Amino acid sequence: MEKKQTAATESHVLVFPLPIQGHINPMLQFSKRLASKGLKVTLVTSTSIAHSMRAPHESAINVETIFDGFQEGERAASPDEFLKRYKATVPQSLAELIEKHGSSPYPVKCIIYDSVLPWVLDVARNTGISGASFFTQSCAVSVLYYHEIQGSLKVSSEAEAVGVVSLPSLPELEFNDLPSFVNGAGSYPAIYDLVFSRFSNIDDADWLFWNTFNGLEEEVVNWMASKWPIKPIGPTIPSMFLDKRLEDDKEYGLSLFKPNSDACMEWLDSKEPDSVVYVSFGSLAALGEVQMAELAWGLKRSNTSFLWVVREPEKEKLPNNFIEETKEMGLVVTWSPQLEVLAHKSVGCFITHCGWNSTLEALSLGVPMVAMPQWTDQPTNAKFVSDIWKVGIRVKVDEEGIVTQKEIERCIREVMEREISNEMVKNSEKWKKLACMAVDDGGSSDKNIEEFVTKLVCNSNSFKE
Repeated sequence: MEKKQTAATESHVLVFPLPIQGHINPMLQFSKRLASKGLKVTLVTSTSIAHSMRAPHESAINVETIFDGFQEGERAASPDEFLKRYKATVPQSLAELIEKHGSSPYPVKCIIYDSVLPWVLDVARNTGISGASFFTQSCAVSVLYYHEIQGSLKVSSEAEAVGVVSLPSLPELEFNDLPSFVNGAGSYPAIYDLVFSRFSNIDDADWLFWNTFNGLEEEVVNWMASKWPIKPIGPTIPSMFLDKRLEDDKEYGLSLFKPNSDACMEWLDSKEPDSVVYVSFGSLAALGEVQMAELAWGLKRSNTSFLWVVREPEKEKLPNNFIEETKEMGLVVTWSPQLEVLAHKSVGCFITHCGWNSTLEALSLGVPMVAMPQWTDQPTNAKFVSDIWKVGIRVKVDEEGIVTQKEIERCIREVMEREISNEMVKNSEKWKKLACMAVDDGGSSDKNIEEFVTKLVCNSNSFKE
């Protein structure tokens, strides 16, 4: 797709994600959409991850690295230490980057920042540019966090006993459907603070973008739009898997992991259509050793071909001899080209932790899911997968909180046996079409992106006029 040759080419935006893969991917894809409409876009990475990132394949996007308090190869001892040093260092680094571009032919007009980094808005204000907050989670989860902050979501032993939470625009939710952090920080106080900090100055941001689309969360989007000028711009999936308007946009383009692409695709090519279970828990989730074993033997019991992503640090949790015992039916890799895998004709089911990116990818590619949420927003996403969008089933845990091998087998069979899962398959196809329509020319998300570009070019700093 050719860029629009308009005054937009003189408008420069910075895009600044939290430096983890699940936040980089959607914000990079949004960058590509903006660049396709003529904006000059610079994706800002930082030194703590720059050395481990694969080079970008999207020439329309500039990439610049700023100092975040960590030298190449240096690791923080904990999330708390990382975030403390990161926040102490990055504001000055960002300001220097903005000022550097101030004397160039393309001064920065706006910074689009990860919503979990709300202090970036202060940097924007101090350097005289506008600020846009980008939410990488669903609107439904955001509403739950908002109600928790407002005190209208009462989560306690009493709430757990009652069993149902009722809030405007949301379906009735049981206790285990709620994001883990509405019940306290647990062992992750720094991440807990990140999750809720995004609302600290939400009323002050010039634009509010969400990685979702109107039809997917219609009631929630309408309720939020009555409070804030939100703009859904998703799903942020490479264009060749959706509307195909951005030429050569076949992958995200920046990765902290090296996928076993050839091995995955050659193996999938050897399988029958809809015969493979794909298993991945994303870039962060870590299963306990007992749960890992139950999942492994559940896959074996299902007697179904499987492709399982087990990150290198997690491989030691696999049962002894499991890979050898299942080599005829399964392939275990340390990372995969997930979009290509989900789009492959042999894949008939996705066992997922229900991270928001993985959920949107499966929805956009029409793959039914077995939802096995772990923490944060994943339980709520799993609720929507199974009960609202009806594109999968959710596993049941035992009294110890473990999903047994018998339960894994049951869920796989229920999704893979098409005479049973016919409704899931039809619904998956429906959401696939709606996702494509949202980002295609004239779709709801495409219109929201066009509106942002137009207002930025016209030097209008806010949707709040």
